[in-house]
Amino acid sequence: MRFLIRWFFRGVRLILTPFMLIGERLSRPRGIERDPADQARVDEQTRHLALYHFPACPFCIRARRTMQRLSLDIELRNAQAAGPHREALQTEGGKLQVPCLRIEEPDGQVRWLYESDAIGEYLRERFDPNRPDGRSGDAAVSGDSHA
Repeated sequence: MRFLIRWFFRGVRLILTPFMLIGERLSRPRGIERDPADQARVDEQTRHLALYHFPACPFCIRARRTMQRLSLDIELRNAQAAGPHREALQTEGGKLQVPCLRIEEPDGQVRWLYESDAIGEYLRERFDPNRPDGRSGDAAVSGDSHA
């Protein structure tokens, strides 16, 4: 019985995956526009981030949409198939769960952030120039704080 259930859901996934990917592509949010110097600073900081994802996972699509909305160039690492990205997620991250944002801190330590809500909040807090707390994107990006 388990065998039939597993094959049923694989079939459903096989049918729905193209529709989910096409839907994501057709409904991409417009990214924010930054001054070229600000965008260069953001791009430099995003070099220390990587998103482990499955292409058709709805939660991964949500995380990628947040990245698009904030105009973030974060490396995408597909962890669905067996390979180095899946293995790194399992061994270094501690669990095979996506989406997962790998954050390399300035001191060299690596942090693994799971859950699309937590990833979205982290990215908005760090890179959104229109933050509700009144901080500018520059302050959020450069790490400056207003007291």
